[in-house]
Amino acid sequence: MIEFTDAGISYGGTELLGAMTLSLAPGSFHFLTGPSGAGKTTLLKLCYGELLPTSGSVTLFGKDISTAGRDDIALIRRRIGVVHQDCQFLDHLPMSENIALPLTVAGRDVDATELAELVAWVGLSAQSAALPPSLSGGERQRAALARAVIMSPEVILADEPTGNVDWEMSLRLLTLLIELNRMGKTILIATHDLNLIRAAKAQVPARTLRISGRRLQLAGSDA
Repeated sequence: MIEFTDAGISYGGTELLGAMTLSLAPGSFHFLTGPSGAGKTTLLKLCYGELLPTSGSVTLFGKDISTAGRDDIALIRRRIGVVHQDCQFLDHLPMSENIALPLTVAGRDVDATELAELVAWVGLSAQSAALPPSLSGGERQRAALARAVIMSPEVILADEPTGNVDWEMSLRLLTLLIELNRMGKTILIATHDLNLIRAAKAQVPARTLRISGRRLQLAGSDA
């Protein structure tokens, strides 16, 4: 599904990440940890073709992203939902229309009933017509998750999804991600919150990857 083989990435002659070998199997649940600036966001960008490796290879759904064409990359990205650390919305559109944007951009019809069900699933029915600037941090993160899954992707990548919300909202977001995993989705969450990881491992068989010294390691069972 997502395979790294001795993959690395350098910028301006400086190695950012190197010698990474990774396999994300269908239906797996992984956390990605490491200090700020370690390269978590860079690794996630490699996972959806936003960045290309400068050494080794990254294969997404059987295609080497370094040699894949623009159309192939576009199709791959439809199979991967991304929740960005700093989620951006179009402030002039109601929240529900922001969630539906991936369908609109792809030229697909928006089923009003399915959209309403998705909005309800993330607990935002009351905010459906609200404009993004009026939403709280937790509401924005849940809207971002809904937008990430509206195309029914096989993989969900989340970059510090609980970084700007309180613990109660963190657990609410985690519950949604665990529900997605139980539906068969592959989940990869970049986070520095060890309490979140422990809470997840009490519910699902999650594994933890750690970036240290520009290398990717499989962490121990508790972190």
